[in-house]
Amino acid sequence: MTRTGPQIDFRSDTVTRPDAVMRRAMAEAEVDDNVIGTDPTIAELERRAAQVLGMPAALWTPSGTMANLIALSVHLQRGDRFLAMRGAHVLNNELGSAAWLAGGMPDILDHDAGPGRCTPETLAAATGTSGPYYSLRTTLLCLENTHNAAGGAVTPPDEHAQLLSVAKQAGLTVHLDGARIWHAAVALQVPPAALTVGVDSVSACFSKGLGAPVGSVVAGSVEFVERARRMRQMLGGGVRQGGVLAAACLVALGRVDELAESHEFAKRLAGGLAEHGWDVSAPDTNIVLAGVPDIPTALHWLGSLGILAVPMAGKVRFVTHRDLSSADIDEALRRIKTGA
Repeated sequence: MTRTGPQIDFRSDTVTRPDAVMRRAMAEAEVDDNVIGTDPTIAELERRAAQVLGMPAALWTPSGTMANLIALSVHLQRGDRFLAMRGAHVLNNELGSAAWLAGGMPDILDHDAGPGRCTPETLAAATGTSGPYYSLRTTLLCLENTHNAAGGAVTPPDEHAQLLSVAKQAGLTVHLDGARIWHAAVALQVPPAALTVGVDSVSACFSKGLGAPVGSVVAGSVEFVERARRMRQMLGGGVRQGGVLAAACLVALGRVDELAESHEFAKRLAGGLAEHGWDVSAPDTNIVLAGVPDIPTALHWLGSLGILAVPMAGKVRFVTHRDLSSADIDEALRRIKTGA
């Protein structure tokens, strides 16, 4: 029997809805034609996002998937091999667009330095050596911080620097999928720019727990963004009065520090699940992965309690976010403990 009480939604931090402040900013946004390049609100978002990310320039995109695809399309030539961590979003959650549209040949790096991270030695071994003309040419490394499928795991600046050093010595371009870079920065108590040092491009999303209904940026050099703008248009991402959406992203950008609360909620949820016998580890950020004997059965049971979650990396994923309260965490744990 399905529970008739209020549902507690842990499916993702993308289920958040714009609040009154954000809706008002959207309604009052100054707009123009962004395809022509004259929308002032998008221009302001791009300026501020580039500054926060420590990059010379940035480009607004409708989605994080498009931001990543644009970056890979700019960096790769057809048939180039690129490296990414096992379970990376660009490998598992973007419908093969890295290969289909960007023309790249993906290869996987295992997590031998901790969740979502490989060792410099593993990366060095994977970069390959020169071979005959018909060998794969490895040109790009894709990093992800936080790593979604590894449970929102963070890569700290020192490990990031070690991987960047190996990549650059091997002549690789580096793209950082920073869909949740704001979460990583808050967890590590460092500026977001501390996590982008040395990369050639970075994507970042405003709908991951910050409340914006849509919108990401992809940032890099001025030349990169000029090429990225053309690719965005080719992919159908050129919007007209996009300032209505960028206004929400600007509000979201001012709320990054508030993510700390959802991280605390995730720690409480993980601790409570562990007390009730669930197989969980303490989360770095706002994603809790729980091992269960049978995922469909577990999700069905949770659903009967009015608790929504999703499968991820062979586990049940719970994601905390700004639309959940402290009382929601307590109530979810109560329902799980009592089965009612």
